[in-house]
Amino acid sequence: MFEIVRAPIDVAAVVDAVRAPACGGIASFYGIVREMADDGRAVEGLTYEAHEMMARASFIAIADEVRATMPEVRLAIVHRIGELSVGEVAVAVVAAAPHRSEAFAAARFAIDALKERAPIWKQERYCDGARAWIENRCAGELR
Repeated sequence: MFEIVRAPIDVAAVVDAVRAPACGGIASFYGIVREMADDGRAVEGLTYEAHEMMARASFIAIADEVRATMPEVRLAIVHRIGELSVGEVAVAVVAAAPHRSEAFAAARFAIDALKERAPIWKQERYCDGARAWIENRCAGELR
């Protein structure tokens, strides 16, 4: 499952897409719209835009990279576009593997690679009416 969607993401369906009897570990990452921007401004919501065909192709390429080093991993990536409100899921990355270590590693690699490579753009909408396009953070950046 590698999709760009306009409707709310069904996280249970994303998990179900990777479930398999051989997989004893499932790791997931859900990017949720926060109420506060990094600079402290109150956020009303986010607007995402994407080059849909290229974004989906980048999701597939990321999965291919994961499978090159961890062939038993099953991966799903779904990103929402359009206007989202605080609390809504913007992106779901779910990895299933025989063991938890591979599932965690695959999910982490996939979200970091997505942020770095996928042609998806995010605009913050602030409660004061202002808007700003936000640059994706570097892969693996910790705060």
